[in-house]
Amino acid sequence: MSSSHKLFGIFAIHSPESCPLNNAKSKEVFKEIHNKLQSNAVKYGVQEINGFYMSVLEHEWVILVKSNSAHDIEQLCIESGISSFNTVKIVPLTDYHDVLNRINQNQ
Repeated sequence: MSSSHKLFGIFAIHSPESCPLNNAKSKEVFKEIHNKLQSNAVKYGVQEINGFYMSVLEHEWVILVKSNSAHDIEQLCIESGISSFNTVKIVPLTDYHDVLNRINQNQ
């Protein structure tokens, strides 16, 4: 991975009432989210979508993306519809071995 492309976790949480399994409007948005993520990724500087996972009973999604900017990811979440019924947290992620190397270098 290029040092300019960083891995981010997008953590999206919605209420049971707004869940696509229970809410007709959310269901329609949900059906298009993956396609909208893919079609708008380049526009918002997302180089790669590494995974899109869901904990159905906890109403939480985890999406892994490579990007240069959390601000661009924020815009992608808005345009794709994720933020229309989820609270979204965008978190920079670091590989275990990169952290281990930092620790070993500081000894």
